[in-house]
Amino acid sequence: MLLYELHRRQREGDAMTNGEDASADPNSDDERTERAAEYEAMADALEDLVVELRDEPIKESQLEGLFDEATTSDPRIWNTVTAFIDVEDGEAVVTDESKLAQGSWAPEIVEGCDTMVTIDVQRGLMPDDFTYAVGKKLSQQIEEFRAKAAEARADDETDSNN
Repeated sequence: MLLYELHRRQREGDAMTNGEDASADPNSDDERTERAAEYEAMADALEDLVVELRDEPIKESQLEGLFDEATTSDPRIWNTVTAFIDVEDGEAVVTDESKLAQGSWAPEIVEGCDTMVTIDVQRGLMPDDFTYAVGKKLSQQIEEFRAKAAEARADDETDSNN
């Protein structure tokens, strides 16, 4: 729930920067430093999940439910399967898996988790192919979180130099 809390605080901060409380400014040095740390924590937790996916049998990993849903669901009804992931105490935890026939997830569902990984329903998908596809998607998210952390730190350094 790290990012959910971060987004909530940013929204509250945006409402408060209209003159009332500058300490709640989401662009303050402390907020940017905290944001960078949260993005790094997300990346680290997802890296651990990728290692688990790579090193453990799927049936012993947190992504077993995603694999089961993706490989056994009827593709004439369901298009994609999503695993919702929260970071709790520095560890990625798959909190739920859900199928989607079409469209996209409601914003309140997406905001209620730190990140998610979505794959197409593919009956008969081999475990190695699943591991590759999900690992690749998680690796892309890791890169995005690292880039966001670097951006937050760069903004922090730029402001401290001015």
